[in-house]
Parts: sequence; C-alpha cells; structure tokens
Amino acid sequence: MEYDGIKEDERLIKAVPTARQMMYQNMEFFGFIHFTVNTFTGNEWGTGDEPETIFNPEELDARQWAKTAADGGMKGLILTCKHHDGFCLWPSRFTEHSIKNSPYKSGKGDIVRETAEACKEYGIRFGVYLSPWDRNSSYYGRGKEYDNYYVNQLTELLTDYGDIFAVWLDGACGEGANGKRQVYDWNRYYNVVRELQPNAVISICGPDIRWCGNEAGKVRQSEWSVVAADMANPLITAELSQKEDNEEFRNRPLDETQEDLGSRERLKGEMDLAYYPAETDVSIRPGWFYHPEEDKDVRSFENLKEIYLTSVGGNTTLLLNLPPMKNGRLNETDVHNVQKLGEFIKNSFAENLADEADITSIPEQDSCGRGVEGFRCDDYETFFLNESGVRRLIIKLRWKEKRTLSYLVLKEAIPLSQRVESFKVCYGTESGCRKEFYQGTTIGYKKIVELHGISTESLTIEITDARVAPAISFIGVY
Repeated sequence: MEYDGIKEDERLIKAVPTARQMMYQNMEFFGFIHFTVNTFTGNEWGTGDEPETIFNPEELDARQWAKTAADGGMKGLILTCKHHDGFCLWPSRFTEHSIKNSPYKSGKGDIVRETAEACKEYGIRFGVYLSPWDRNSSYYGRGKEYDNYYVNQLTELLTDYGDIFAVWLDGACGEGANGKRQVYDWNRYYNVVRELQPNAVISICGPDIRWCGNEAGKVRQSEWSVVAADMANPLITAELSQKEDNEEFRNRPLDETQEDLGSRERLKGEMDLAYYPAETDVSIRPGWFYHPEEDKDVRSFENLKEIYLTSVGGNTTLLLNLPPMKNGRLNETDVHNVQKLGEFIKNSFAENLADEADITSIPEQDSCGRGVEGFRCDDYETFFLNESGVRRLIIKLRWKEKRTLSYLVLKEAIPLSQRVESFKVCYGTESGCRKEFYQGTTIGYKKIVELHGISTESLTIEITDARVAPAISFIGVY
C-alpha cells in the first residue's frame, strides 16, 4: 500500500522526534512533588474552599527534595505549583488563594522559587505542574475570562523562575461553582509555553509527551513512540483521565483497548502520524499526597527497581511522585527507598562490558560503510544503519573469558524514528551452541533486557524484523 507515493513502512518512519522530545527522553527519570492544602486536610482532591491558614509547613526543606531526587538518579523535579484546589505555592498576583495569605514564612514564602533554586544547586532541572482545573476561581466555567486567568498564572511561572524543562498539564475537568465546565483553550496555553519556554516539553495534555494510560506503573509490552497523530488531542487524554477522586483509578492497570497504539496493523490506514513518546507516572505511595496512614504502604526498593527497568527500560520516561509530609519534608522511608534505587542505577550500569568484547555484525558494514564501533558510543552521532530494504541485523559480542551478565541495553537511533518490530537475544553455551534467551518486540529510545546472571563467553542480538532498515545507536552489557 502507498500513501501519496510513499510505501507503507517508509511512511511509518516519517514521524521523528523534536529536539525537546529527545532532550526529555535522554533525561529518562524525574521526580514529582505533590504538595498543597490537601497535605493538611488529608484529601487527594481539594474542594477549593480550604482556608489559607491551614498551610504552614514549618520545616519545609526543598533542598531535601532536590537532593533525594538527585541521589535517586532523577534528572529533574516537577512541582505541583497549583493543584485542582487552586491554592498557589507562589505569591500569585491573580488570586488570594495562595501562599501569600498563609502562615508560612509570615506570608513571604515562595515554594516554587525555593524548589527551583534547590534543583539548580543539586544539578537537576525544574518543571512545573499547573492544573487547568481550578475549584477556587470564580472565573472557572466562564470561557475566555478563565483562560485569561490561567494564562496569567502560567506566564508568572514561565517568566519568574528561570529555565523550565517541562510543563505538566492534567486532564481533569470538573464543574465550577456556576455549574459549568470550562472548555480549555489548549492551543492558547501551548503558544504561551512555546513563546516563554521554547525548550520545555508540554506533557500529558500536550503535544510533546503522552500519558502511558495508568497510574499503577504498568507499561505496555510493545511501546511505540510513533502513533496516530490524533493521540495528541488533549480531549483524548482528558477522556482517559481520572474523573473523580478514588483509589480504584490509581491502582487500575492499563486499559486493554489501549494496549496497541503503534503496530503496523494499528496504524494501517492512518493518514497522519506523530512522534509522541510515553511517560509512566506513578506515586511511591497509594496516594499522590502524603497521608500518614500510608506510611506502611510505601513502595519497596524492589518494586521501584521493577518499575524503573520496565518503564525507562521499555521506551518510556519515568515520573515518580514523592509527597512531602505536613512539615514540608519527605518521609525517611520514601527517601531511603529512592536512594537505594539511585545506588542500583549508578552501580548496575556503571561498567559497560561491551567495551571489552570483540563485536562483529552481519552485515559487516552499514549503509555508509561504518563498522561496529558505533555500537559502543551512547550518542546519536554514531549509529549502524542497514542498507535500504535490509531489515535483519545480527550483532555478536564475544569475550576472551566468561562474563556474568545482568542487563543488556539496546537503543535505536531515534532521530531516524522508531523502526525495530522484533528481536531476540541468544547466548553461547559451554558446548558451543547458541541458546535463545529472550524474544522482544519494540526497542525505541531504550530497551533493558534482564539477563539474570547468565554466565557466557558470547551474546548475540538479532533484529528479526523492522519497519525499514534498522538503525541501532548503542549496545550496553552490564
């Protein structure tokens, strides 16, 4: 089948990432800080009529938040500057429902600024969450009046706090006090972000990064970054998003109807495609805000490790929520488990055994005459691209003596889109035979294959199918 003279499989790779999308995927792992009046009322969704006087985190330490994120291997931190309750963690000029009327620092505090400065100190990037739904604002449900209000607050956040790497937009949309729902002017919001922070990604209800589809840390077996262009319609995300505060939604697995978003069969007949990579967002606790009764239910290090390996290792980014307590500090258990995750990431992927291996490939050279050395370089300047029409690629690594292997990392050259449809991994046995160990489908930005401590002198990766000639940018063995 052809579309405007372009063959079907060639059409599927026309969607490629923007510079901001590649930046975001390369960051891989971020933290989320959910903190507002809900922390003091015990609610997940505030009503908007909470008195500002209840908000007084007397020991707040944004440096602890940033340090925990950095120690955990995160490259950025996103703060809920305003949740659905409408309470602003900065002294917004456009509402009285803000930190300026709270006891915190006698009304002189600005937690957005404290967090941005702490992120800078610890070498991670800062992002903002600004809920489009504001249950406190009298403008909500009044069309352009509310859009003006929202844009004014968005402008404050994007001009007063330095470089912003992400603007996280929620899909929640409920009735206002007037009984009306607001029809968000999404394109206007996007234009403000592009003008004021052109390098920032607009996530979830935005055109750059899509929601994985659940809040339970579950990842598709085959995750595609190339999907139908209408997936970027914020109304689709809003429809899939949580409609009311309930624990069942937070623990819900992936909707089976959303399991396949990018296969050849799924995209057959789709005229418009988009590069729209996924983010896995999940909380370290059952709730998104801190509740002391959940202290016994903090995700363990082992569970966090599993989520990391399947999300970052499954062609999505990972956004892990860390909710501060009423005093403004993170709970010690949360901190400890995140630090253990950071140690695991740092130690497990420190020494690439592929650097010690003899690497060969079939074909021996790529379409530009390059050899296998590019597999060792974790960048997009060097990659191995098969000749047009050659969809199979075999890569063999051989060591002089046995190695005990835990993880295999594969990366595609995503500036050339996502191409690989299936691959398998084999290892050499003592008898000299080759034994198949793993069968996979998509790779994308990154695929982590657990090797479970196999001991071998050789490892073979075979790309068995690709949309067009595969383009592999990196192989890591650990």
